[in-house]
Amino acid sequence: MILETERLYLREMNQSDFNSLCKIMQDTETMYAYEGAFTDAEVQAELLA
Repeated sequence: MILETERLYLREMNQSDFNSLCKIMQDTETMYAYEGAFTDAEVQAELLA
């Protein structure tokens, strides 16, 4: 855990977050500012960063 408030629990991402992160980072509309969606390998790299 990094931070906890009454309404928020902030923690580091881990491998179990991969599928959820893919839903965000592989959506072309969401990632338009990054010039496109990420591949599985790119998402994995971000997860490990």
